[in-house]
Amino acid sequence: MSEPTPPDPPQLTGADRRHLRSLSHGLDPVVRIGASGITDGVLAALDAALADHELVKLRIAAEREERRDVASALAEGTASALAGLVGQTALLYRPARDPDDRRIALPSARRRA
Repeated sequence: MSEPTPPDPPQLTGADRRHLRSLSHGLDPVVRIGASGITDGVLAALDAALADHELVKLRIAAEREERRDVASALAEGTASALAGLVGQTALLYRPARDPDDRRIALPSARRRA
């Protein structure tokens, strides 16, 4: 039997990204990526944090040139969207699978409704 295909990452507009960044100001980083880089444990912890919170702030301790690649790889590995990257801090967003459980209403979703 084959593995189920992961959901597609959400497509964010510029307004969505700005809204998510504004919501993240009060958040503390819940996942820290250190010298070990991206491991299965890091992906599992990040996946659990996204399932619990939808919006997760994380710290990436990597060289400046590598941070975007690491953040993109984390987003891809968790089927989430990279909402922002400033310095060592990245912001990932993945909506709850059940629309009734979603805590964050994006500006683009409000326009469609």
